[in-house]
Amino acid sequence: MDKKLRVGILGATGMVGQRFISLLENHPWFEVAAVAASPRSAGKTYEEAVGGRWKMAAPMPEAVKSMIVKNVNDVEKVASEVDFVFSAVDMGKDEIRAIEEAYAKAETPVVSNNSAHRWTPDVPMVVPELNPEHLAVIPFQKKRLGTERGFIAVKPNCSIQSYTPALHPLREFGIRTVVATTYQAISGAGKTFKDWPEMVDNVIPYIAGEEEKSEQEPLRIWGRVENGQIVKASSPIITTQCIRVPVSDGHTAAVFVSFDRKPSREEIIERWNSFRGLPQELNLPSAPKQFIKYFEEDNRPQAALDRDYERGMGVCVGRLREDTVYDYKFVGLSHNTLRGAAGGGVLTAELLTAQNYIK
Repeated sequence: MDKKLRVGILGATGMVGQRFISLLENHPWFEVAAVAASPRSAGKTYEEAVGGRWKMAAPMPEAVKSMIVKNVNDVEKVASEVDFVFSAVDMGKDEIRAIEEAYAKAETPVVSNNSAHRWTPDVPMVVPELNPEHLAVIPFQKKRLGTERGFIAVKPNCSIQSYTPALHPLREFGIRTVVATTYQAISGAGKTFKDWPEMVDNVIPYIAGEEEKSEQEPLRIWGRVENGQIVKASSPIITTQCIRVPVSDGHTAAVFVSFDRKPSREEIIERWNSFRGLPQELNLPSAPKQFIKYFEEDNRPQAALDRDYERGMGVCVGRLREDTVYDYKFVGLSHNTLRGAAGGGVLTAELLTAQNYIK
């Protein structure tokens, strides 16, 4: 790419916004040109607006410290300075829908980390390795919005990244039933142990709205494009429990699965280790070389040891064995703020750029 694309980050002061800032430092295709947040942060430098709330392990990039934070509601001003935006705003769903659509109508592509548009029929919800074909609805969305460049694309919930990629290469065997329990890190709530001490030595067996997302969003990823809309798949049956655990980063899933045609253990592991998606074929900058890795050790994957596999962009799987009720059971792990959030958003933007949707 001859010239880097100018990126705006909406909701830049929050945890996911900070992760976008970190990931885009020295990115070969993109550079941060604008940071935007709530009116109370607008007018301050980014360093002042974040204050003592910088939550990344790496220090704040020098290039953004002195940037003046813009009001995220000043759509035309922000849009005039960028080629596209990442959205990580912290608002109500109706407000998010409205502001993301406003940016799209201002001819600014939006790659969103939020859930507000995940079920808008002509908005693609993408895991780039799993359903890149869903980007084909973008021209229909542009027609609805009346835009030439502007559109919205979203990424799915972070919890499903720990098991849906592992199930995807096995669909040829006819996945019938999935039971998954996710053990979700506190960063998924935008927290650290410093600002959520109640999570130390604790487990909370409820995360609002998470189980519905975890059961339904894989069906949309496995859906089909029909008449310019995405129609969700009718199967498999998925039931989940989502639990918050005292882990800083990394969502783990314990998964049970039944098939129409039961594969062998060797077939499953071969499908996992050999799986490649379009990001690997295109050699996108943020794409993991090997998307799914299977561990033979009984005590892997572990969040502390394996969440940073492939710079946090890969998915780790282990403990595959036959079950007495279902056909098989296994454990999956993904980094929730990298693959599951900002990193997945960056990879989606890379795919959109490579396929000429973002220019």
